Amino acid sequence: MRLSTRIALAVGAVVPLLVLASGALLLRLVATDLHREQDTHLRDRAAALAQDAKAVLRATANERPAAEQAGSRRLFGTALDVGIRLTGPDGTVTASGGPQPSASVPPTGASVPVTVRADGASWRVLSVPVTGARGKALGTLWLFSPDTAADTQLRLVRRRVLTVALLAAPVAGLLAWAVARRAVRPLRRLQERAGGLDPGSSSVRLEHTPTGITEVDDLAGTLRTVLARYDEQAVRTHEALATARSFAAAASHELRNPLMSMRTNLDILTGHPGLPEGERTEVLADLQHEHARLLGMLVMLRALAQGDLVEEDTFGPVDLAELIDGSAADLRRRHPGAEVTTHLASGLLVHGWEQGLRSAVDNLLTNALVHGRTHDDGTARVEVTLRRSRERDIPAAVITVDDRGPGIAPDDRTAVFERFHRRPDSPGSGLGLTLVAQQIALHRGRITIHDRPDGPGTRLEVRLPLTDPAGTGTDTTPTLPLLRRDWLTAAGGPQGFHKEGS
Repeated sequence: MRLSTRIALAVGAVVPLLVLASGALLLRLVATDLHREQDTHLRDRAAALAQDAKAVLRATANERPAAEQAGSRRLFGTALDVGIRLTGPDGTVTASGGPQPSASVPPTGASVPVTVRADGASWRVLSVPVTGARGKALGTLWLFSPDTAADTQLRLVRRRVLTVALLAAPVAGLLAWAVARRAVRPLRRLQERAGGLDPGSSSVRLEHTPTGITEVDDLAGTLRTVLARYDEQAVRTHEALATARSFAAAASHELRNPLMSMRTNLDILTGHPGLPEGERTEVLADLQHEHARLLGMLVMLRALAQGDLVEEDTFGPVDLAELIDGSAADLRRRHPGAEVTTHLASGLLVHGWEQGLRSAVDNLLTNALVHGRTHDDGTARVEVTLRRSRERDIPAAVITVDDRGPGIAPDDRTAVFERFHRRPDSPGSGLGLTLVAQQIALHRGRITIHDRPDGPGTRLEVRLPLTDPAGTGTDTTPTLPLLRRDWLTAAGGPQGFHKEGS
């Protein structure tokens, strides 16, 4: 049922009830006014007849019939439009005339006008005590006024109220329907605009010009918000599907060779149970190597997928010194023979995703450990520094990771961040530095590759904007949208990422 029809039916039902309620109040007021007018007339007549009634009662008490008859004629002649009944002290009727009920009268002593019904008619009655000298009660004067005129007027008013109520229902309903249709016209236009939208097949969105009607404008704003959220969710869903497809495609493509190699080694072990111990050990070592590579690749692909799908509400203040110290401690525990030294400035906070930053630092240190062994004794030496810096008046935290390996050629300093790029002799998956680059981009940072200043080796330098430059513990970083997140889904190398080489 349309809103305009509902309003019309509601008004059509309510208006007659209001008319009837108003009519009932009007009837009561009219009846009160008519009775007040009758009562005033009865009191005036009672005041005018008091002396004549007293004379008649005295004549009756003194047994003077002639005086009693003369007084009665004067009494009835003065009050031709009301009924009169004069009773003595013992209640006997002394004189009676004019319109009045036959028998039923109010109790003696009704000093205010009252209404009585007798013989199918309604009467207004007033009783006035008649007293003589020294307040001696001589009798009672009763005055009667027929209530016919009041009843007639009240019946007329009642009929008119009912007529108005019956006419008000359809008239009010039609008027309300017309007004409601005009009032809901902006709502209908909004419904037509919204009904023609298909978020799944068109990028056209709701266009609404303010109407001045608060409810309609608020509804339009709500629809816009809902559609905007739908668009955001659709984009995130598309990204999630693309990430899932890319994960499956990358895993299928990159894991094929290791799996085939493992299958070959398993076939060798199965088909040659008497394989010499040396060859058997070599095959098992190759299997362990391929297994570790598969596991590392799956872990990295999963981490890249998480980075592509991370939401802004997971970001918060991160203490870099604490995070790097924990990563270095884990590296020392896994590789007791490595030399890992740290020089960390305290109190440097960034607005970031702690899990992603920890993964980036872990991969930076692992990469330096794997590729940074010296030629003389084969010991891996990694040095990590965290300091405060300022570039273009923007305070930043600078992380440097130095190793003592052969270094990275300038021509390869961009390619190392691409997916699955690795040296032929590298035991890794080729995704470690890609994951580092992804996380630095998500945190609006920058990563550069240099030669180590004081000798052979490589320096990777990361710059991240500080959350709290003054060290007050207050987050002053503005909320910014995440950068492009297509590190796993991009067909080529990573995009939307600032990196330099020197």
